Amino acid sequence: MKRLTAMVLGCALLLALSLPPFAAAASAPSHYLFVWAMEAKHPLAPVPEMTPADIPARRRGLGLGKDFLAVFDAQPGPSFGKLVAMLPVGDAAQAHHTNYAEPPNDVLYANDWLGNRTYVFDLHDPVHPRLVRKFGSVGDLGYPHSFVYLPNGNTLATFQYSDGFNHTAGGLVEFDPKGRVVRTASAAASGHPNVRPYSLAIVPKLDRVVTGSADMMGAQVSHVAQVWRLSDLELLKTMQLPPPRDWYYDTAADSSEPRVLADGKTVLVPTFNCGLFLVRNLGKGDPTLQHVYDLGYRMCEVPVVVGHFLVEAAQSGHAIVSLDVSDPEHPHEVSRILLLPDEYPHWLALEPGGGRIVITGYGALATRARFATVDRGSGKLTLSPDTIDFTRAWPDGWHGSAIPHGAVFSQ
Repeated sequence: MKRLTAMVLGCALLLALSLPPFAAAASAPSHYLFVWAMEAKHPLAPVPEMTPADIPARRRGLGLGKDFLAVFDAQPGPSFGKLVAMLPVGDAAQAHHTNYAEPPNDVLYANDWLGNRTYVFDLHDPVHPRLVRKFGSVGDLGYPHSFVYLPNGNTLATFQYSDGFNHTAGGLVEFDPKGRVVRTASAAASGHPNVRPYSLAIVPKLDRVVTGSADMMGAQVSHVAQVWRLSDLELLKTMQLPPPRDWYYDTAADSSEPRVLADGKTVLVPTFNCGLFLVRNLGKGDPTLQHVYDLGYRMCEVPVVVGHFLVEAAQSGHAIVSLDVSDPEHPHEVSRILLLPDEYPHWLALEPGGGRIVITGYGALATRARFATVDRGSGKLTLSPDTIDFTRAWPDGWHGSAIPHGAVFSQ
């Protein structure tokens, strides 16, 4: 009997050791999906350009109500998509980005970009989310866009502008866990008047931050990305996006969503024009950008990193594309899924430790969230039949549609 038990244990050990790392790291499905959204009676109505002066017309045209955080059951099975909590906050102008994943401290930042308002939620009790604070401009810096949790427990945010709406370059703001400002830094760079910090990637191994530069309104074009020192937010380099040599279409414009790859040191910088650039010499004194890939579309949006794969929302192609970036100088496509012709993907977020991806966007995605899965070993994408419909009777008394944007799975 002892010999049989030893044989069984030995076989189990060998099986465990033979499993690939991604299988061993698999975790239970997320229980909840947190979605930042805004009430909208007419979600597809044409609206004016995005300036503060246009807010009243936007609110009338879209029939806007409140910004709110919704919590849905995300467990696979019959309860999937059930609304378990809703927390309305201020009047909506443009519910936009949140953190790209639920932070380890369960504190989520969510902004109404055009309204220059950011709300901070405590998600320790997911079915009873709490609004813990809100803020607008920080000194001269305004219109925050993206938020990343730091290893020290603080949060780093990009701010698009300083000295008012679209006057000059914004910068970075670091907040401590209580929301107090730790430090600020300007993104202004001589010779580059169109710098507008958009999103960011932190690289603790190299003490670096990489930010994209693109204006939310598209009022001007930027051709740079920036490198900062993480420990004190000193701006180290404003890097020019080199134009590709073999294509006339300008993929070297409006860097968007930098992402750190699986080694924790390599950063790829996509552009809204679907170019992909590798940061060279990031940990050294003179980082530069190398054009490594063109996705071939006109508009690309929020990507996620899944092991050795970069999964990109190709909005103009109604597609989600998976690239193998294990050799970051030579990315290559391994999988692609097509959405419906009226669905324009914008936002992607990955389930922690899992393979599910939530998708929000524009067109028909203005009022629903879709889902896909990615195989962590091969990068293969599969479109899921699961959806969450945002046209419903809401518990705050709102009857009709809502427009989702930032969405993250629970830890």
